[in-house]
Amino acid sequence: MIPHKQLSLADIFIDCQNKFDNDKYAFLETLSQTIDLDEIVPVSFITHFHAVTGRPRVHQLYPMLWALLLQRIFSIPMDSLLILFLKYSQELRDFCGFDRVPDASKFTRFKQDFLLDLQTMFDNLVDLTEPICQTIDVFKASMALFDTSGIEAWVTENNPKYANTLIRQLKAFKKAKGLEDSYDPYKAAYASMPTHAAANPAIQQMYINGHFCYAYKFGIVTNGLGIVRDITFYNKEFLAAHPDIIVEKKSDSPDEDKSLADSKALIPVLKDFFLKHPLINPKVFLGDSAFDSISIYKYLLQEAPFEKAFIPLNGRIALEDSDCPLNEDGLPCCPKNSTLPMKREGSKSHLRCGLPTMKFVCPKMKWKYDMSTQKSRRVCECEDPCTDSSCGRMFYIYPEKNLRAYPGTARGTQEWDDTYKIRVNVEKAINHFKDSFCVAGRKTQNEKTLHADLLLAGITQLVTVMVADRLHKHQYIRSLKPLIA
Repeated sequence: MIPHKQLSLADIFIDCQNKFDNDKYAFLETLSQTIDLDEIVPVSFITHFHAVTGRPRVHQLYPMLWALLLQRIFSIPMDSLLILFLKYSQELRDFCGFDRVPDASKFTRFKQDFLLDLQTMFDNLVDLTEPICQTIDVFKASMALFDTSGIEAWVTENNPKYANTLIRQLKAFKKAKGLEDSYDPYKAAYASMPTHAAANPAIQQMYINGHFCYAYKFGIVTNGLGIVRDITFYNKEFLAAHPDIIVEKKSDSPDEDKSLADSKALIPVLKDFFLKHPLINPKVFLGDSAFDSISIYKYLLQEAPFEKAFIPLNGRIALEDSDCPLNEDGLPCCPKNSTLPMKREGSKSHLRCGLPTMKFVCPKMKWKYDMSTQKSRRVCECEDPCTDSSCGRMFYIYPEKNLRAYPGTARGTQEWDDTYKIRVNVEKAINHFKDSFCVAGRKTQNEKTLHADLLLAGITQLVTVMVADRLHKHQYIRSLKPLIA
């Protein structure tokens, strides 16, 4: 006969506690052990949230933050779907700390009311993760990669039928009037499109990833590892803080418009970044040809802490008072053969003033060893020498006199090719934010909501870095999806 045992309240509590601990998802347990919100949430955020409002808050700060972070980690595209997961998953509710699941308006109001606090939290995480990035890879962590993109808003102008209807009308107009082939309906459509959406003037027309759209524009700075360092939303507050930025009318070319906008936004963004993070001093800047501007090189290499700027040329360059032509990479060529670039030989300065120099020698010069003197010397083997010197032509360049031609490094070299490949990481980061963190495709026109979604995506990536570091698995610094599986 099986003996009966009287269960006490303590036994029932211990059994329930063991069941909860053992059945808890391993990934949620990992998050709870590696992330302490008291460490990453600024005190000002907590103070603002718990300020007297006249009525008590039903949903507390940390549960709201955990829910929004999990939404991006699990790539949940809509708030309504997040609410559905919370309602049907006891584990997620218990992990976040919800007694009652908030409705969609609560999440929206949280983003809009505490937008500035989310910005402060993001900036705090940037400082916390900087030592981690330096530990992983000092070289890539000392880089600053900048690019711009946009978050498409839920407006009529983003419907493909809107542009297609306009193009179809212009094609019919061309046919009816018998216009020549020089009339391009696509260019005409671009010129006739409104500069902003009718629903909100802040939703500007943009040319992103090969297509037209109406979006809120933002700029992003990452390091060479692809970890976000700064996010700037180009709204009216940003323009008001930087009155030197002049917004001009669009030109005939969408690519040219994008280049003009990007070049104007870079310097103000970097100035704000260095002001917020004085202890972060990157040494290498990487950008696309939109930043090929004399004023930008001057700021990067003379005012900012950068030592090198890897920016492709957006046009030909030349050196004044020089008989050595330059190729498309800015390298000096033989005066008698413009297709033959000269060889780089060191960059140490031999001047008393200590100014850095770049030394180039004749491409047909070789070092030969003399047995009698036991020394090597230069010998030019050119059939048609351009100088009487037996060593061949030598050419010195002073980068500070032409920063655009020589921005701390020389184009067309192996160093340039290997380093510039890293710039793709900022584009990967933007794509990761839009795709995995579901920033794109949000069905809203509200600027604050989209801005908060972008900041939450950055916060999620930085939290990912902290989790990967504390698990000693740096291969997961960009995504925790393998841990979830």
